[in-house]
Amino acid sequence: MIGRPHGSVPPRGLQAEHIRDSKEIEMLTVLGVNASPFVRKVRAFLAEKQVPYALDPVIPFGVSAEFKKLNPLGKIPVLRDGDATVCDSSVICAYLERLHPEPALYPSEPYAYARALWFEELADTALSAAIGPKIFLQRVLNPRFFGKPTDEAVVRAALDEELPPLFDYLEGQLGDGEGIAGGRFSIADIAIATQIVNLHHARESIDAQRWPKLARHVAAVHERPSFRALIEEERAQLGG
Repeated sequence: MIGRPHGSVPPRGLQAEHIRDSKEIEMLTVLGVNASPFVRKVRAFLAEKQVPYALDPVIPFGVSAEFKKLNPLGKIPVLRDGDATVCDSSVICAYLERLHPEPALYPSEPYAYARALWFEELADTALSAAIGPKIFLQRVLNPRFFGKPTDEAVVRAALDEELPPLFDYLEGQLGDGEGIAGGRFSIADIAIATQIVNLHHARESIDAQRWPKLARHVAAVHERPSFRALIEEERAQLGG
């Protein structure tokens, strides 16, 4: 069943080309589940754009054959836009940027744009690989939903060995601006911050003494309305 709509305000800069066949605009639907960093990435992106959408909860374990017709990889999120289906959070966000270019969430300057894509990729791969299966799965999903004990050795290894070099790198890349790529808030900041939400759900955080710029930066992103509402919603559901 499709969940309640999110973001009741109309899309910014609504143009005639966004109206299909002179009919009412169909609300976008995000297929996925709360607490997925990639679903959260898309939801935060939509919130920053002030684009309304509906959330259709899909748990990414043992997905149906019907869902695999939408994404043969069986992964979330998937975006439905009328008859169009778009898979993968990075592809979805790039698609949404074309549909709703304001406010811009990708830098226009070529090097800043490249850096934004790089930090998004780093977050989606390296940060996700360290936090998702080795910390969030172990501390949150296994004991609460799968009836399995937490393997603290796995958690400790990720915290002590895998995350520090990544945090060192990000600390060194941050400047004085609002965003890590070109100094302006962008998809790069969304991608990094969404992974850290899952770290917080697992009762861990960025050491502000060791990585002060990164800790401040992520905290600022999490305080944006686009993130704050999602984090509060997930904490209520997870009992955190």
